Amino acid sequence: MTGTAEQRGTADHPTPAGRGVIAWSLWDGGSAAFNAVVTTFVFTVYLTGSSFGDKDVISAQLGWALAIAGLLVALLAPITGQRSDASGRRKLWLGVNTFIVVGLTAAMFFVQASPDFLLLGLILLAAGTVFYEFATVNYNAMLGQVSTPKTIGRVSGFGWSMGYFGGIVLLLILYFGFIHPDVGLFGVTDANGLSVRVSMLIAAAWFGLFSLPLLFRVPEYAAPTAARRERVGFFRSYVLLGRDVAALWRGDRQLALFLIASAVFRDGLTGVFQFGGILAAGTFGFSSGDVIIFAIVANVIAGISTVLVGRLDDRLGAKNVMVVALSGTIVAGLAVFFFATGGATMFWIFGLLMAMFVGPAQSASRSFLARGIPAGREGEIFGLYATTGKAATFLAPTLFALFVSVSGSQVWGILGIALVLLVGLLMLIPVKAKQHPLG
Repeated sequence: MTGTAEQRGTADHPTPAGRGVIAWSLWDGGSAAFNAVVTTFVFTVYLTGSSFGDKDVISAQLGWALAIAGLLVALLAPITGQRSDASGRRKLWLGVNTFIVVGLTAAMFFVQASPDFLLLGLILLAAGTVFYEFATVNYNAMLGQVSTPKTIGRVSGFGWSMGYFGGIVLLLILYFGFIHPDVGLFGVTDANGLSVRVSMLIAAAWFGLFSLPLLFRVPEYAAPTAARRERVGFFRSYVLLGRDVAALWRGDRQLALFLIASAVFRDGLTGVFQFGGILAAGTFGFSSGDVIIFAIVANVIAGISTVLVGRLDDRLGAKNVMVVALSGTIVAGLAVFFFATGGATMFWIFGLLMAMFVGPAQSASRSFLARGIPAGREGEIFGLYATTGKAATFLAPTLFALFVSVSGSQVWGILGIALVLLVGLLMLIPVKAKQHPLG
């Protein structure tokens, strides 16, 4: 193939390399502002604190808000992806949705530490979740634009690792600059939740700045001529979607089965981080500071392993990476359970081992799907990827709660998460790795 790095691929589907890959992956690093700061370690913890009322009641309300957001994503994500494919405006809609999330994150500054502002906080969080998922659909769909069939695994892994590293750096800045000190930078204190509210402004600026290289450096998507479709109205898009899903099931059963299997094991992988902090504090006696330190170390290990294993993804195949990584996560999780009496040391050892496997499994899932999508349908299929993932988000929380309720001990929740991962692994094993060219 001749031409510059920016011209590789087809005339309709250019594949930038080098700086294009870095620009694309920086969006992942910026998105940590929403993943790590808003939904995991800072804003949701702030909302469920005593300043807003009874924590159990608020936690239930938070769950309902996110459930509604998940339902909207399930209904709308495939349509938005399909329409961005057809219109050739994939990057445009990535930018629009990203900066809506940036605006919503910045607006969280106005959520003061009072029950009167709880509803505002829940609305902003739910809306941010919806638009973040929309942005992710288009972002994932661009993976094939910044990689080749030989490099897609390492590019996906590099992008995923940037998300981990971005979260590490931003959490360190916010924790030591605003949240941990009695008086932080610029004289910020925790009075009326100001330290958290200012952190939301920093997070919004972080996401906005790190998204700019992609928007300026990576070309807009152009559908291959053979894959172009006529533009249709919004509701007509659902008719086309129904036909496409039926055709996918008939014509590419393996891709459809992978979407189902990945929905299950991705929820289990999410549960590893989602409940890791809860287990560290409740079962293994970690302080809140210890939990944050563990989270930072876990993200470092997950990021490094994702970069390194991304190269094996290209050599050995994404499915092989997923099988090994999921198996390793399950074994490490069971070790946390069986050696729980060993205390915090055992959690540090086997908890970090789980983190080492989680990133590669998530990244390989994305690269496997990107290789299996027919040209011109990336946004639509990644929309279904988001939809199936959202449809299964109840599995890990439900089984975690069920095992804890039946046993009366929090540590048994680990078995619930391990069961979700095992089911997803067993569903993945029969899937055949049918691949399409990316260029």
